[in-house]
Amino acid sequence: MKTILIAGGNSGIGLQAARDLLGHGHRLVLLGRDPRKGEAALASFGAAADRASFIAGDLSTHDGVRDAASHLLAQHDRIDALVHTTGVFTFEESRTADGLHPFFAINYLSRYQLTQLLLPALRQAEQPAVLMMTAAIPPTNEMDFARFPEFAPFSLGRDRKAVQLANHHYAAHLTRAEPGLAAGVINAGSAKTDIMRIAPWYMRAAMKVLGPLALDSVETSARNVVEAVRHDDWHGTPVYWGKPGRFEQRTPIVLDAATTRHLMGTSHKLTGA
Repeated sequence: MKTILIAGGNSGIGLQAARDLLGHGHRLVLLGRDPRKGEAALASFGAAADRASFIAGDLSTHDGVRDAASHLLAQHDRIDALVHTTGVFTFEESRTADGLHPFFAINYLSRYQLTQLLLPALRQAEQPAVLMMTAAIPPTNEMDFARFPEFAPFSLGRDRKAVQLANHHYAAHLTRAEPGLAAGVINAGSAKTDIMRIAPWYMRAAMKVLGPLALDSVETSARNVVEAVRHDDWHGTPVYWGKPGRFEQRTPIVLDAATTRHLMGTSHKLTGA
């Protein structure tokens, strides 16, 4: 039985992955901001809820991530897999308490910081894994990170790829820096989840009309997460799953090492982790 932490596991794709992994007999820890959603998620597991727990945490700030990590380490000395499904979708120019844009803070930096803080527990696992969900962003060296990490003023169209591509660089860093730890990035697909609640009205209207034809099911979007946690045949090199539901189709993450070092150095300076 593995102990699996899903950040963002109280809703959407993370919740579906939690249900599926509970069905395979594993132990789940859900991390989310809203205690009410966490309680509802646990209640939805039925008899399997005795193998699940919820911890509330605000991953939009450095202090919030530190508090969440402290609570997790106090309760779990071993984590076999850490799955990041947290994410926000916003066009607005806003800043967290740390002066960062929420899209950057939640969709990448909190993942870096939380994972770094939980490495002591991950190192206790026989075959630890870290998985990060993003939009459909394949690994590429053709990206300018000059606006990283300020992204000021923020533009979703201009900055989205750089923020999400940083997940690929972190996966490459983890496998290089932590022998025995496997890391991968998974395309979340186009499933309809709560992340769209703050999208412009015209995008929400289009999703409502085209959804039945164009969207992936939540079950399909969660499948690669579940299979990556359950199997270790992909371990050894960082990989990207670009096709929702197609676990066998994966691409090695091969990125410029100097760029990775620069991004990781900046991430460390920002968070101290």
